Amino acid sequence: MPLPTRCSNLVVIAVAAILETATFGLKALAATPGDLTPSSDLTSNDVTPPKRTSPQRLSPNVKPALDRSGKKRLGKASFYHHMFAGRTMADGKKMNPAHSNAASRTLPLGTTARVTNLETGKSAVVTIQDRGPYVEGRIVDLSPATAKEIGITTRQGVAKVEVAPLSVPLPNGGRKLGAAAEEAAWTANNYRSNSPFPPVGW
Repeated sequence: MPLPTRCSNLVVIAVAAILETATFGLKALAATPGDLTPSSDLTSNDVTPPKRTSPQRLSPNVKPALDRSGKKRLGKASFYHHMFAGRTMADGKKMNPAHSNAASRTLPLGTTARVTNLETGKSAVVTIQDRGPYVEGRIVDLSPATAKEIGITTRQGVAKVEVAPLSVPLPNGGRKLGAAAEEAAWTANNYRSNSPFPPVGW
């Protein structure tokens, strides 16, 4: 092969190699992490934000069986909105934001109960005079005054509570002592038995 032809072939090969290297370098610079991911994995890495769900509403028309057991129950407490002030409650009386009226779906009307905020430890005695709350997980609606007394703030709105009945009305007109009354009687008896002083009347 003549020398000029051999040189021209070498030049062509060298130029082709340089162009291939340059093209590969440009492709590498232009590549993104998505370009390097197999197409089958592109959809599996998509992250969708979780949907915010509102608490489930309960129908006022569904009336659960009344609980006259007097046992404690745990759940969430909310409180009446100010627009309910003055409205007639289930027992026929007007809702008073400053009183100790409360609502329960399962405690008989006229039940007195001790409501304790499990976050603050504060308690208040309420009378069940109305029906509600109609939100899943909530077991008592309190007057604004009672909510404030046990430390449920307006901003917080809801708190985990213990509801312990003191006295539960019975269908025959009698009343049954609840868990809170039994605890109080046990505490009083225990105090008297451990007291160094004789009972009153000795």
